[in-house]
Amino acid sequence: MLTNSRNRLIHLHSLHVLTRRFLRKVIKYDPSLINIYSITPKKMTEIYGIPPQTAISLYKKLHHPIALSRLELHKNNYSIITLVDEAYPPMLKTIQDAPLVLYAKGNLELLQEVKVISVIGTRNPTTEAYEKTQFIVKPLVMENWTIVSGMALGIDSFAHQHTLIENGKTIAVLGSGFKHIYPRRNISLFKKIVKSGLVITEYPPDVAPKPYHFPERNRIISGLSLGTVVIEATEKSGTLITVDQALDQGREVYALPGSPLVAQTKGCHKIIQEGAKLVMDIDDILEDWQLV
Repeated sequence: MLTNSRNRLIHLHSLHVLTRRFLRKVIKYDPSLINIYSITPKKMTEIYGIPPQTAISLYKKLHHPIALSRLELHKNNYSIITLVDEAYPPMLKTIQDAPLVLYAKGNLELLQEVKVISVIGTRNPTTEAYEKTQFIVKPLVMENWTIVSGMALGIDSFAHQHTLIENGKTIAVLGSGFKHIYPRRNISLFKKIVKSGLVITEYPPDVAPKPYHFPERNRIISGLSLGTVVIEATEKSGTLITVDQALDQGREVYALPGSPLVAQTKGCHKIIQEGAKLVMDIDDILEDWQLV
């Protein structure tokens, strides 16, 4: 099962005991990923500078038969894409700290789409937010754009829902493994997206959601996209983490304005002041991509 570097990468990643930084260090030292399976815990400590107890724990997990059987099960139930595979999304490959492994369910062809844009926002939207999201998503779908979001409550859910209503293409990026769909109330939405769109995650199927997963997954949402549209966001919204990552990745950022009396628009106003493009109608977005 571990006869090539690709399978070894998937196995190492599936253990979920190695940080992405450490896994990249292992790859840099040995691109074939053979040595780490043959060396002793003491040698791991010498080469990689990890504490002896950590090295012992890693050694045991590397050679545990249950981990191998679990990997085979995952390969049978999910599409697994590594950074070296042709199916890996080209846009995502260009970002710093691109995920080494992605798990997917649905239409993998969507990962090769060029006209991809993310639509994001607060989990606690205003009563106008559903229509505001439709105002942006519907014409984007009509122009054959693929809509990416995080399947969170609020704006993310609205973005996926409106895309599905218009028979458009949508990609959801999870902050957990497939056996722990979060939030639970979006399981029906998850099933709909899998049926006609695509759901991806960098977390192995058995990994439950952790608070730090969501800022991590945001880099994937923005990294898949040419641009990011913020529908609503408070001043300290987690949405602004995605905005920062989009800017770091050289992506365009758009924001809808709103009443200054509403907390959910203050984040949008802030990023507009900082240089995000104010969107009054869909042409404010489409005019930037006439040649795409």
